[in-house]
Parts: sequence; structure tokens; C-alpha cells
Amino acid sequence: MNISTTRKDFMIVNMGPHHPSMHGVLRLIVTLDGEDVIACEPILGYLHRGMGKIAENRTIIQYLSYVTRWDYLATMFTEAITVKGPEQLGNIQVPKRASYIRVIMLELSRIASHLLWLGPFMADIGAQTPFFYIFRERELIYDIFEVATGMRMMHNFFRIGGVATDQPYGWVDKCYDFCDYFLIRLVEYQKLITRNPIFLERVEGIGVVDGKEVINWGLSGPMLRASRIQWDLRKVDNYECYEEFDWEFQWQKEGDSLARYLVRIGEMMESIKIIQQALEGIPGGPYENLEIRSIDREKEPEWNDFEYRFISKKPSPTFELPKQEIYVRIEAPKGELGIFLIGDQNGFPWRWKIRPPGFINLQILPQLVKRMKLADIMTILGSIDIIMGEVDR
Repeated sequence: MNISTTRKDFMIVNMGPHHPSMHGVLRLIVTLDGEDVIACEPILGYLHRGMGKIAENRTIIQYLSYVTRWDYLATMFTEAITVKGPEQLGNIQVPKRASYIRVIMLELSRIASHLLWLGPFMADIGAQTPFFYIFRERELIYDIFEVATGMRMMHNFFRIGGVATDQPYGWVDKCYDFCDYFLIRLVEYQKLITRNPIFLERVEGIGVVDGKEVINWGLSGPMLRASRIQWDLRKVDNYECYEEFDWEFQWQKEGDSLARYLVRIGEMMESIKIIQQALEGIPGGPYENLEIRSIDREKEPEWNDFEYRFISKKPSPTFELPKQEIYVRIEAPKGELGIFLIGDQNGFPWRWKIRPPGFINLQILPQLVKRMKLADIMTILGSIDIIMGEVDR
């Protein structure tokens, strides 16, 4: 008599790099026992462009147009960290008006990034409607960016010692109108999503990571604050002028996908509070430190030599980076975005190392999905919030 036996072989499934829920060209090699995940191996590098080495062969001003391609959903933050390193190396003071304009732009960019996290995250777990709603608000933010910078996504707006241009007439009123409108829509999002029983079934208790683990893994941003750790670089480092505003950073205790959702929803609310206070208190004065145009300038760059005259036009003057090393960081929407910079008394950085939050946060994915269901991979990956442009660089 033949006795049928249950097959015990594991199945290996390839997810990505073209899967729509991978949020870019991420590939996962998943080992399955039925619907249960046994192991998961992320494969990176499909979008690697050598951004660090490009920086070491460009001046800071030349490189500013490249950096928006790291995290192309939070472009203001990549520009902010790019100019922050040279500013601290050269001890360059940023005018108060420029600092306020920077804060407004950064917080608008934070909202835009969280919105484009929220829509695809909800679509990943089966709720299609918010995916269309978030584009309505995000387009309004891009309208504000376009008026101020001339570009909707890749702005090239930050400069060493300030910003590229002052704000045009009527721009502040446009920001006020958006803040009033967005607060109403944010309440609408919460009514639609937060207490939805199907949503709660998909996210509550999924992808749990405790406070000790997030520190050991080096996680940052909403991943960190959703696990009891009260840490926000805007409060810790007091960069720009955040200490002048009344706001609270968001944190939760549970450490699951729902907690990470609640942190980001709360951050959008706090960003609106910061923007409103910055708009009310924005001072007069210059929008750029004009003194740096005449100091720290590279005296006789080799690009002005005779041999280079027939290759291209004469480049604009650039600034020497002092012979020092420094690590600078800011609180980006996805976590701690940092740059390790070494100057060599030259217009080009000698070393430019990018510390992207998405790359660090993604490393915990295999641990979080182990012993979960196959469908939970989308929930957990979406709650981490990655952009492959900054992961691969």
C-alpha cells in the first residue's frame, strides 16, 4: 500500500527587482515553507551610481544638482546635508532669514515624503483610495516649491551660507493657505485609516522590534521613535533654528508597523506647527551670507591653467575646503542622514561618505520577516520606508 507523504522541501521565491511593492529596484530572495517565511536575503546595488566618488570629483556647487537623486522624495534634505558639511568646516554663519526659509522648505519636504510613503504603503496592504488622495496634497507642496525654486522635484535651492533666492511675493500666504488646508485633510486621513479594522489587522503586531534592538541595529527616524526611543536630531543637535519653535517629536511604545504609521502621521502634524511658527516669525535681512563669496575662495585652481582653456568654458570660482574632517547629520524623514567629509585644502572633497538612513534601516528586514507570513513582507517593508536611490547611492 502506498502512503502519501507531505513534501517538506522549502520553496525559494524571487521578489523584485521589478515588483511594484519593492519601492524601487530591490530584490528579495525569500525561502518559504508554505506561507511561512523561513529566510529573506535582500539583494542591493541595482541603482548604484557611485555618488560618493562623484562628489570627490566635483566642487560642492557642482555636486548640489546630483544630491537630489539620492532620496528623490525628500530632496531638500539631501541639499541641506550637502551644504552643512562645508559650512561647519569653514565656520560659515547662515543668516537668520535663510535659516527660517530652510526650515520651512525642510518641513514641507518632510510632509511630501511622508505622504508618498503613506499612499503606496496603504496600497501595499490593500487600501487603494489613500493612494489617490495623497497626490492631491503632494502636488500642492510641489506648487509651493515650484514658485520658490523654479523646480518641482530637483530644486538645487540650498547654497553654502544660505539659499539661492529670496521668497517671491505672495509665497508666505500660499504656505499659510496650504497649512490650513492640509490640517483638515490630515484629520480626514486619520478618520479613513487609523481605526479601520482591516488596516489594523494587517499592521498591529506585525514587524515588532524593541528599543534595545533598534539601538543595536543602528536604526533611526520613525523606526527608532516607534520603539520607545525618544530621539530626534532636531531636538538633540539644535541645527538651523528648530530650538526657537514650540513642537514635540512623536514616539510610540509598541514598535510594530502600526506604531511607525502613527509616528509619521504625528510628524506631519508637528511639521505644520513648525511651518506656521516659522512663517509668523520669519525675519528680514539677507537670504545668503555674501561674505563667503570673497573669503575661502580657491586662489588659483588648476582649471584656470592654459591646458584646460580649450576643453570647456572657464569655471566659476569655488571654495577651498579646510584640511579637516567632520561628520554632520540631520533628521531626514526616513532617519539620520549623515555625511563624513574630509577636506584637503582643495575645491574638491578628499573623502565624501554618505550615511543614508534607508540603507541602515533596511538591514533589519530579514529578522523582522522571519517566521511571518508571505503577505506580511509587504507590510513590514513598507513600514520601514526605503528609497533605493539612497540605499544604493
